[in-house]
Amino acid sequence: MTSPALTPSIAVPKWAFAVALVALIVAWVVLQENGVALGAAAENVHEFFHDGRHALGVPCH
Repeated sequence: MTSPALTPSIAVPKWAFAVALVALIVAWVVLQENGVALGAAAENVHEFFHDGRHALGVPCH
């Protein structure tokens, strides 16, 4: 019997996990932001993210 060939493992750099976490947080903010936390600029930022959600195909109405 022959043993199965070992597949080489890929070493993922530690900074890649931090980048992935930041990307997930940014995606969460873009998809969840409703303008409440931004005070006076809330309406403009809300509309920017609102249009972005539509561009991504996320229903919001």
